[in-house]
Amino acid sequence: MDRNQVIGILLIFFILIGYGIFTKPSKEEIEKARRYNDSLAIIAAQESADTVTKKITDSVPDTATASTVQLPDSVKEKNFAEAFGIFAESAKGNKEIFSIENDLMKVNVTSLGGRIFSVELKKYKDFKGEPLVLFDGDSTVFGIDFFANNRPVSTNNLYFQPVPNERTGVTSTGNTGLKMRLSASPEKYIEYHYTLEPGSYMVDYSINLHGMSDVIASNTNYLNLTWEYQVKNLEKGRTFEKDNSTVYYKFYEDEVDNLSERSEKAEESLRTRIKWIAYKQQFFSSALIAGNYFLNAEVKSSQQPENSPHLKSYSAQISIPWDVRKTESIPMKFYFGPNHYKTLKQYDLDLEQLVPLGWGIFGWINRFIVIPTFNFLGTFISNFGIIILILTILLKLVLFPLTYKSYMSTAKMRVLKPEVDEINKKYPKEKAIERQQAVMAMYKKAGVNPLGGCLPVALQMPILIAMFRFFPASIELRQQSFLWADDLSSYDSVLSLPFTIPYYGNHVSLFCLLMTISTIFYTRISQNQMADTSAQMPGMKWMMYFFPVMMLFWFNSYASGLSYYYLLANLMSFAQMAIIKRYVDDDEIMRRIHENKKKPVTKSKFQARLENMAKQRGYKVPKKK
Repeated sequence: MDRNQVIGILLIFFILIGYGIFTKPSKEEIEKARRYNDSLAIIAAQESADTVTKKITDSVPDTATASTVQLPDSVKEKNFAEAFGIFAESAKGNKEIFSIENDLMKVNVTSLGGRIFSVELKKYKDFKGEPLVLFDGDSTVFGIDFFANNRPVSTNNLYFQPVPNERTGVTSTGNTGLKMRLSASPEKYIEYHYTLEPGSYMVDYSINLHGMSDVIASNTNYLNLTWEYQVKNLEKGRTFEKDNSTVYYKFYEDEVDNLSERSEKAEESLRTRIKWIAYKQQFFSSALIAGNYFLNAEVKSSQQPENSPHLKSYSAQISIPWDVRKTESIPMKFYFGPNHYKTLKQYDLDLEQLVPLGWGIFGWINRFIVIPTFNFLGTFISNFGIIILILTILLKLVLFPLTYKSYMSTAKMRVLKPEVDEINKKYPKEKAIERQQAVMAMYKKAGVNPLGGCLPVALQMPILIAMFRFFPASIELRQQSFLWADDLSSYDSVLSLPFTIPYYGNHVSLFCLLMTISTIFYTRISQNQMADTSAQMPGMKWMMYFFPVMMLFWFNSYASGLSYYYLLANLMSFAQMAIIKRYVDDDEIMRRIHENKKKPVTKSKFQARLENMAKQRGYKVPKKK
């Protein structure tokens, strides 16, 4: 073997090693594949008992009916032992319901899976006036999955038993706590411990594993927790509620994120540590919070058909850290309650971000101005229609200086309209640049800023957008009536249509209609106050009316409280404009403009720097005539 052959073999050897290194799956990919394979095995185990029974049943002659097929007890015991191993005895039982409750909610726990079966919030009703139950029924899934004695086990399908109180001997199903135990043997068991304190929407929950290090596979470093349920339709506007419901999650010591709200199906693989996962609806949420952190998770959300009593289906596959010891307790918490900013804020877990108040400056306005003012007014005023009225008055008073400045800028432009017309006559359309320069020079000499009317309006936009996010997310308005509106958090239907108009709906919301009409009138008055631009941009006049008309379609199914607020804002703007016009004289404005024209035009610092730079380069700045 010569030197070239040796070099060639070595190169092939190193290439193979490099290929193996670069194509080796990451730790996250290995864990994901392992979790997927474990889930498949667990699903197979759940069906194994039924499969064995079906095979035996199929062997019975066709003349025997299903009701006459009786398997021997020994066969049944063998089937259970084969399918469930050490947990075979826990695979048999009767489903019972146990309750814990406080002044705010009632939590029902089922013996099948030891899981929370339903949650009722006592201070709230659904849109039908019935008790508000966040979720209930056998569609809920909550359990840990693992391997024991070479068999996959899912606690969701096994029967737990309530633990008697050690002091009294009675089952611990009082108002404060409940223990549900899944036994492999007297000294080896899994226990769910639920504790509910008075005046709290938080349920303390822990998974206690006793002696399970001898049962669970020794190479297991995590437990797979499955949590899923179907979201019920709780609000009047089904479509609007659905568009404001999704899965939220907080990364450990990091930010909060969520799945898409309007997608028919959405899912996300969370590969890093997670602090909590929340199943959010428009005004209520169910959240599972780690005592420390979850390793990773797979979260999904899918929409239900329109004729279904449910809006969406949520599911999460969560990896919980597991340390093999004789006894271990894994602490967690459940939050079942309203998306109320102040309530969620007190837990210091960033749960308040379940209330979508907007990002950046819009969220700041809501958190630090609107919500405190709203809560303050709510302490001594019970009618939320009156509260919105007072809130609108306060905001309009705060914004009045900007409104006044905008009106004055528009008035100056209006009185200068004849001079602008003279300039337009002097310069033909072909000399558009010279015409624009002449108009701007005249404005500058008169001391008028053509953008002066736009800037105050732009400064008011953050408040308008902040209110757009506040009203639909404010649970305080939920089921609060005012005038003809029976729920300020939903649409106010005064007429049901026998047909559906695309993008509009099958009803007429009166607040939305009045808001649209007032906006059109406001647009008309604003145009009359401004200099006529129709000659230069004839299409712009009609474009100004396009947005108010579109609002009729956008807001027809929106929160009526928001339409009511915009209506009040328009009416108060009319009043402010009437007051300003009463005390502002166009002749006085023209007199001040003539005084400004007599003053020498001062150069801005920026213009002076430009001219200075030009002189240094030898360029002579032309003198003004």
